[in-house]
Amino acid sequence: MAAEITPAMIKDLRERTGAGMADCKKALTETDANMELASEYLRKKGLAAAAKKSGRIATEGAITSYIHNGRVGVLLEVNCETDFVAKTDDFQRFLKDVAMHIAGAHPAPLYVTDAEVDPTAMAKEREIMKAKAIEQGKKAEIVDKIVEGQVAKWKKDVCLLDQVWVRDPEGKKTIGTLLTELVAKLGENIKVRRFQRWELGEGLEKKKDDFAAEVAKQAGL
Repeated sequence: MAAEITPAMIKDLRERTGAGMADCKKALTETDANMELASEYLRKKGLAAAAKKSGRIATEGAITSYIHNGRVGVLLEVNCETDFVAKTDDFQRFLKDVAMHIAGAHPAPLYVTDAEVDPTAMAKEREIMKAKAIEQGKKAEIVDKIVEGQVAKWKKDVCLLDQVWVRDPEGKKTIGTLLTELVAKLGENIKVRRFQRWELGEGLEKKKDDFAAEVAKQAGL
């Protein structure tokens, strides 16, 4: 006998997942009213649908800022399709989480996706890695393969969507996965458009103290 599906169960599942009433009812029907399985059912359905939304125009959204201890500052723009979604708690939480990630990630992200990687920067990295491999005595026939693997890893390290989210307790979920889950939940195309990160003193020549002169000064010489 099929389990009874009550309005309260549908409401609870809707609050958990953000899915529509009809989808929640169907999920509960398909999973014999098991709340956990129904949530998983909706998540998988949403992730599959998220890929279909990637081509839709997203010109709304929000810009947020985050400053950490007065030393690191971040500006971040994330786009969505409607102003309504931009104002939701889930969207605003995503903005905050990603801005905080950009501020705290090591290495710091340089690009949103690998499509934005500067070819000149990538060529420089490849050159450095190749020289290092040769210096380490790697066989000539495998040097290029080693370097390509290292370059691929480097791109993942510096591209925001490929970085592991700093707040993921299991150290597996990437920012890209976080974004896809948000698209699945809110039902709109959402894109991280751009960001800027500043670190206090970045690019400035650090002060080099003359230790001997400092000692002499303190000694009154």
